[in-house]
Amino acid sequence: QLQLVESGGALVQPGGSLRLSCSAFGSSLGGNFIGWFHQAPGREREAISCISSIGITSHADSVKGRFTTSRDNAKNTVYLQMNSLKPEDTGTYYCARSPWGCRIGFDSWGQGTKVIVSS
Repeated sequence: QLQLVESGGALVQPGGSLRLSCSAFGSSLGGNFIGWFHQAPGREREAISCISSIGITSHADSVKGRFTTSRDNAKNTVYLQMNSLKPEDTGTYYCARSPWGCRIGFDSWGQGTKVIVSS
């Protein structure tokens, strides 16, 4: 049974950087698509990035040029590098697994990690 665990969330000042990790336990991430999602306080969860099994990435316009997504299959981990953080990036970040594709659906979710961007 796949378990996803996010980590790396913290309080950071505007303009700062964070790297979030999504680690998998119980099953390999290899061969799967991994998405990152952001849920701001009081708002719906939105997709912000996705990485294919061979490392092809896509990012939402709201984070394009600031966030990058990468994966290390040997460590069974996917990363979200977040630069030039803005207060509107505050929220809970989730990773999820899709065996089918970034736009088809995700069947396993982590519990999330919290990011606060504030001075």
